[in-house]
Amino acid sequence: MKYVIGIGGVTNGGKTTLTDKLIKTLPNCCVVHQDDFFKKPDQIEVGEDGFKQWDVITALDMEAMTNTVKGWMENPVKFARSHGVSLSSSSDVANPDEQTHILIVEGFLLYNDPQLLDVFDKCYYISIPYEECKRRRSTRQYTVPDPPGLFDGHVWPMYLKHRREMEESCLDIEYLDGLKSKEELYNQVHEDIQNNLLNRL
Repeated sequence: MKYVIGIGGVTNGGKTTLTDKLIKTLPNCCVVHQDDFFKKPDQIEVGEDGFKQWDVITALDMEAMTNTVKGWMENPVKFARSHGVSLSSSSDVANPDEQTHILIVEGFLLYNDPQLLDVFDKCYYISIPYEECKRRRSTRQYTVPDPPGLFDGHVWPMYLKHRREMEESCLDIEYLDGLKSKEELYNQVHEDIQNNLLNRL
């Protein structure tokens, strides 16, 4: 069985932290990080707001990302092995092709690309309030540092715009409170995934 989980949400909401904890405990679990598909800085346009447009879908090579996800869907065993993911040897299911394989797709614009919308079996979205998001963002060290005013001038307005678009897509999304502790969030999602998997067996 193949099972694809989306973990989307606001910048610095805790997506990667949650994903990293889930990878360690879910069987045969691979991950695709949307952040790995950013285009090079010289390919990022400057928008009307005066800022480089990092927080829009065109800043990402979504075709490459979609192809990566499709590569997993075509052959999760091969994908796992080529990415160094060890597959669990379950005694009752000797054939790795018959085991449950999980893919977590993690990113800030997961549910805004039509190519990906139909791949998810379960969609999560982490949100945190403006003040907390701004505080967390200001403590992060990025490869390309945030210029002054980027958060209020570009990051937050784009987040609100994309969230509205996502909500209009009618996807079945479960919203998560990013102010909860890392443990609480992990326990909530892990339990939900386990229940979903059992219901599908």
